[in-house]
Parts: sequence; structure tokens; C-alpha cells
Amino acid sequence: MSSIGWIDFDEKERDRANALMQLFTEQEARDELGMGAIRDSIADHLFPGTSTVQTRLRYMLFVPWIFSRLPRHGNSMEVLDQMRADQLKLRNALVAGRESNGVIGVNAGPGLKRLPASVYWAGLENWGIRLFPGSIDSYAASLHSWPKVTSRDHHADDYGANRSAPPLWHPQLPSPPKGLFENASFALSEEEAEFIVDRLNGSNPDSLLTFLAQKGGNARAGNIWTHPHVSEFPARMRRLVEHASIFSEAMYGAALQYNLQLSQLRDKEDWVEDYESQIAKWLQDLDLARLKHWSLEEFWDDIRHPAHRVLEPARRFVTDWTDLLKTSGGLKRDKARGQALVKERERRLKKGQSRFTNQAALSRWKGSSGAYRLQFRWSQASRHLQDLARG
Repeated sequence: MSSIGWIDFDEKERDRANALMQLFTEQEARDELGMGAIRDSIADHLFPGTSTVQTRLRYMLFVPWIFSRLPRHGNSMEVLDQMRADQLKLRNALVAGRESNGVIGVNAGPGLKRLPASVYWAGLENWGIRLFPGSIDSYAASLHSWPKVTSRDHHADDYGANRSAPPLWHPQLPSPPKGLFENASFALSEEEAEFIVDRLNGSNPDSLLTFLAQKGGNARAGNIWTHPHVSEFPARMRRLVEHASIFSEAMYGAALQYNLQLSQLRDKEDWVEDYESQIAKWLQDLDLARLKHWSLEEFWDDIRHPAHRVLEPARRFVTDWTDLLKTSGGLKRDKARGQALVKERERRLKKGQSRFTNQAALSRWKGSSGAYRLQFRWSQASRHLQDLARG
């Protein structure tokens, strides 16, 4: 039986470990061929501070509002209990406000395990809304001893002046609405929307998310590369979006091939037929001319991100797979080579748990693993932008 653990050296390491554990339950974390670091590098360039488990934008304000009102007396366990209780109150207030889409814990009720704070904690720091540098647990432990921030002498004073301690949250955080725990909604006020845009511009001025937030509007698209205003994106972002589009399409074929081979091993004729049909459609739509002109050297250079390390085996698999597509007209002339690449990649990743060699692991397979096109968190970013536009 596999397990994962870490030694709790410091807050940064704990935060990284918690983020890793959270990824295992995210939709796009079904990373059977080890493309996660590449996927997340692109996503963090385009839509920093987002994650696939985020739902609605106003949680970026709900969480600091809840945490800002916590009492500074009592021990850390009491503070943590209050954090949980208030987040459950928020859930009930959103239900009372007739919000039906995106309420975290709408079905779980009091048994909710993943609270909004854990979902948005990293994003709040990335956007410059949370200034406290540690984890939620350390926030609770530090609150009683954290020096209070002194008030400004005049309304026009600089927000960084006349303060006895660094603030826990951005000083310009809008005030919470009255009756927050009685009746709440995801609708942003004009002040709240302006604050979000200002924070994005201050923390991630060169990201596509910031550009689209500043542009405003409510343009919708199934993928970021089909956005109606893609021609207006800044040059660097257009290049990244083009990389994302080509990479997603190429790797979709590898994911389908992986699922087809497992279906064949399971001797599931209906599954095999379905994946063969999907591969035929993918090959029909694959733009080989665009793929042949795609520079992998530029791709690796453009997607490089300090938070993600793309290992050499992943780079090699992408190179070998795309080279195969270029030289064999997709998979039309060398299916065996494609099958071998996918099989070897999964075996190296999973080792003893490879579904190609471990009969028990194969038997547990339910018929689909990562058989989708990568979106790089566009679904979540798009929803946030819709909320912002309505605000």
C-alpha cells in the first residue's frame, strides 16, 4: 500500500505539502502520463492564483472578511473552531441568498471537509490580498500575539504609514456587507470589483487573467484559445495561448491512446470501440501543419516557471510523441510506436503500480483516466471573470 508523508520543517514546506495533497482531488490532477508540471506552468502564467477547485470569485473576499473578524483571545484550537463555524455560517447564508451555483459545501452541510479558506488560501497570497505569510494553522496560532495595526491619522494618509505592525490583510480590503452570515450572494459591489482588479494588477500585472479583468466584458469561450478577443491579447500571452492550444491537442491524443490500450487489456469491446472512435475524430481534427511548425525549444523556454520543475523524462516524452505525430501523419503510419511510447511512459511513472504490469491495478480501472483536453484552469478563470463583469 502506497503512502505519502513529509517532515514539518517550516511553514513554507507545510504549505507546499498541503497544496500537493489538495491536487490529488482536483479534476485535472488525473495526470497518468506525468504532464502536470507542464500543465501547471502554463496555467500559472496565464491565470495565477487560480486552482481547479475554486468556484466563485467573491470567496476571495469572503475568506478575509471571516478571518479579519476572528477574536484575538483564546488558544489556536478555539480560533480554528471559530473559523470553521463562521465558514459554515457563510455556506448557510449563501443558501439563504438563493445562490445555487458554486456554493462550497452546499450538499455537505455541517460535515463539510474542504472549507473555502483552504481552497483560496494560496490564491489570496498570490493576489496580494493575504499579507500574513504562513498557513491557516499558523494564522490561528499567531492571531492572539499579532500586534494590532494602528489607525491612520487622516483618511488621505498612505496605507503603509503610521502602523505598528504589518497587516494580516491588504489595508484597502473593502468592508464586509451587513448581515454577511444571514443572507449572502456572489454579486460583487463596484468597490469590491475595483479592489480585485487593483490587486491583480499589483500582483500579476503581466498575466492574461489581469489583462482580461482590466478589459472587462463577459466574453465566453470553451477554451482560452477560442476566446473572441484572442487577437487583442498581449504578444507574450498570445504566444503562450498558442503553445497551450497545440500542447493540449497533441497530448489529448496520448491520453486517448493510453485509455484505448487499457480498454484492450481489459477486453472491453464497447470501451475499445468508443476510444477508437475518439482517436479517429482527434486525428481528423489534428492540425499537422501547425504542429510541424511548432518550436519545442521556444515552448520550453516560454513556459518555464519558478514554481514548477519539468523533469527530463517528461520533456523527452513530449518530444518523442510530437515527433511521432509529425512524421507519421498523426498515428496513421506507426501505431505500434505510439503504443510503445505511452506504455513505457506510464510504466516508468507508476513502476510497480503500472496498469500494464499490475493486474490488480488494471482490474480496478473504471474505463477512463485523464481522457480529456487540458484547459489550464480556463474554466475557473472564466467563471471569475464572469463574476467580475457582473460586479
